Order: sequence, then structure tokens, then C-alpha cells
Amino acid sequence: ERITLYNQMGNYEKATALIEARKFHPWEGAEGKVVYQFLLCHIEMAKVAIADGRNEQALALLANVEVYPVNLGEGKLYGTQENDIHYLQGCAYEAMGLKEKANKKFMQATNGISEPVQAIFYNDPQPDKIFYQGLAWIKLGDEKKAKEIFEKLISFAAQHFNDKIEIDYFAVSLPDLLVFDQDITLKNKVHCDYLTGLGLLGLQKSEDAKDHFNIVLKENINHQGAEVHVKMIEFLSRVDKIS
Repeated sequence: ERITLYNQMGNYEKATALIEARKFHPWEGAEGKVVYQFLLCHIEMAKVAIADGRNEQALALLANVEVYPVNLGEGKLYGTQENDIHYLQGCAYEAMGLKEKANKKFMQATNGISEPVQAIFYNDPQPDKIFYQGLAWIKLGDEKKAKEIFEKLISFAAQHFNDKIEIDYFAVSLPDLLVFDQDITLKNKVHCDYLTGLGLLGLQKSEDAKDHFNIVLKENINHQGAEVHVKMIEFLSRVDKIS
């Protein structure tokens, strides 16, 4: 939780140092939580490095998260989507003038499940991975495929916004103790606003996207996905200028 707070404050170096200094164990409430913070601080530092033109440093940071260090206490799940990592690697190579390497990474970033889900369990497909698929298609010059992906996020959110969610009481791998102490239906509405924000950001409707991310943060001030993608608005504007 302390590492999470440092990441929320944008102090990614401190978060990284705390992660590196500790051996984590599954019984401490793992199931993706430590891994998520590990990925977040490295990926966010890589974005800053790319925007500042420090592309080799960005590539080194992204290489660090392709293999999880033993001290995290859990390994990479089979089929883990890394669209964000591959997309950012492509951006770094593109900025370095290495077009062939960049396109190879952008193609990797288009792989995987592209259908949004409600993401109740921690290993469910995450919507931001789908968002990066769309960004990669734009880089590859296929704006039609990108538009389809972004519009799919928005339409899924509209279709499921008023769903009433129930959790199987025998479910495993919940990201939090959701069964007893959270309003799951509200959580679904927040998730749908987040999906809408991602879709609008992909469609370059930045102000509308920001409005939806702010709705998410109003309901859940600790929603790191919304925090990260509000910052992504500036990143995308800078990267487009660089490329």
C-alpha cells in the first residue's frame, strides 16, 4: 500500500526502490497487486523518458518488466497481455529512427484479446491493454482498425453501464475483498466510465476523455488507471510531435 501511494504521487523512483528492497509473499495480499505496482512505476518512468527523448533509458526500463524479479513473490501469468509495453517500445524505436524495429513492436502490441469485459477478477483482460492495441494500429497506419477498437470500448461501456453485478461467493482471485465491503454495481459503473474515457482518448477526444476519467476519480480517488491515462493525454500529444 505504501508503494501504491508513492506511485499515485508520481514518485516512481521511490516506489521502485521500495519494491527492489523487499521480498514479497503471496499471503501478504498479492494476486497481482505487487506486480501491478512494479509494472506501473517502470512503465510510467519509461513514458517520461520517451517524452524527454531518453529513448535508450526507456527501452531499458521496459526490458526490466518483461521478466518479473523473484522478490515479487509471483510470476507472470500465462497469456499476460503486454500491449502497453510493446507499444512504448515501438515509440522509443520510432523516435530513434529504427522504423523496422518500431513496426515489429507495434505489431506485437496489436496481439491478444480485443473484446472488453467487466474485469472483476484480477487476471481478467484489462481495458487499457485493448486501448494500446488501438494506438499501435494507428502507428501502423490502420486507423480503421484503431477506430473499431476504440468504439468497441465505448459501446461496451454504454451497453453494460446499468448492469447489476453479483459475485459468486465461491469465486477465487478477486482483486479485493469485494464480497462484503464494496458496492459491486457502482464499481461496474466506474469501470464503464473508465472504458469510455479510454475509447474517447483513442479517438483523440481528449477533453471528453478527461471528463470521464474525472468522473472515475470522483467515485474512486485511488483509481490508478484513470490517473495514468489523464497523464497519457499529454504524453500522446508530445509523442505525436516527436514522431
